[in-house]
Amino acid sequence: MPTHTTPSAALTITEEVSSWDGVETGYGKRGEFAFKLGRREIGHLHGDRSAHFFFPAERWEELHGEGRIVEHPVFPGRHGPAARRIETDADVADVIALMRINYDDARGRAAARKAARV
Repeated sequence: MPTHTTPSAALTITEEVSSWDGVETGYGKRGEFAFKLGRREIGHLHGDRSAHFFFPAERWEELHGEGRIVEHPVFPGRHGPAARRIETDADVADVIALMRINYDDARGRAAARKAARV
């Protein structure tokens, strides 16, 4: 049974993630609410109940091994697409942390590309 003390998991996640420099939000074609840094999606929400991400295979295996993500329901058996149920305040905090991993990785890659052009 969910044990949220916050008014809305999606609202809490959106307020935090959209406050990060450069993050834009909006609805996708399938009704998901996405968080993007430039063209890169750092994750998306399906209401208050689940979040989906894409991680490099090595990172996916690490996070899966820690029990923080599971296989994406649309891509079973693939290492990369990932899902996280949102049932508790601890899940909300971890969804934010997982999006932060993708955000920091995306910013790092963008900085490396910029440096390579100089």
